[in-house]
Amino acid sequence: MHLDVDRQQIYATTAGRAFDPAKRSLVFVHGAGMDQSVWVLQSRYFAFHGYNVVALNLPAHGPGRGNGAGHDALSQGSLLESIDAIADWLPRAFDAAGIERANLIGHSMGALAAMACAARHPDRLETLSLLGVAPKMPVHPGLLEAAKNDDPLAFELVSSWGHGPAGHFGGHRAPGLWMMGNALQVMARAAPRVLYSDLMACDAFQDGLETAAAVSCPTLIVAGRADRMTPAKAAAKLAEAMPSARLVVLPDCGHMMMVEQPDATLDALIEHIEQRGG
Repeated sequence: MHLDVDRQQIYATTAGRAFDPAKRSLVFVHGAGMDQSVWVLQSRYFAFHGYNVVALNLPAHGPGRGNGAGHDALSQGSLLESIDAIADWLPRAFDAAGIERANLIGHSMGALAAMACAARHPDRLETLSLLGVAPKMPVHPGLLEAAKNDDPLAFELVSSWGHGPAGHFGGHRAPGLWMMGNALQVMARAAPRVLYSDLMACDAFQDGLETAAAVSCPTLIVAGRADRMTPAKAAAKLAEAMPSARLVVLPDCGHMMMVEQPDATLDALIEHIEQRGG
């Protein structure tokens, strides 16, 4: 479906179920250079177990180049070039979807934005779930340069650093699919400079601990023990700064826990949203 946000058509998926105002709503926010497809293994479960699901493509994200296939999933609008800009945009997306209070779930860049949204708009959230997150997310200058030049090396670096050992050698739940290959395809089909803009937003965000301290809603933080991009010890510091946060660390898991360990990730989300929300 498409949402009219700021007079721009934003693509979102409801995972095959119609929106029901009587149900609780989950909003999923993807990470840098990615799109809503990274949430398919989690969003579908919730959609078929009594929840509204809205997995968004942020403005200018989604399939933006290639042979035209899937271009209806490209969200309109200009790139949101800071974490705070995304955080302030999200409640307008809630309004467009008909959501009063959301259970907000974000990964990586999307987790920073979700956390900032919770701090800046506390009345709009029921629960908060942050996956692959740290107080600061500095980006290597070489990666920024490659992304700025739209060099495929940038996609390869993000995919390689973003997956733990299992992601490098197989382990995908769907036979014949390769975790790193899927991530490469998602980033490569995005419009030029999308990854660069997102990485710059992550690199510039410096207020993680201060923002965390301002989050009042029940919060789940999921970290991967083998995450090289947002290490588990950094996620623990963020959890300590929050008034109401619980940390779950997944063993043998990298940054892309939604794909690397989808069941464990889903279990953590189910427990958090069902027991701490409502």
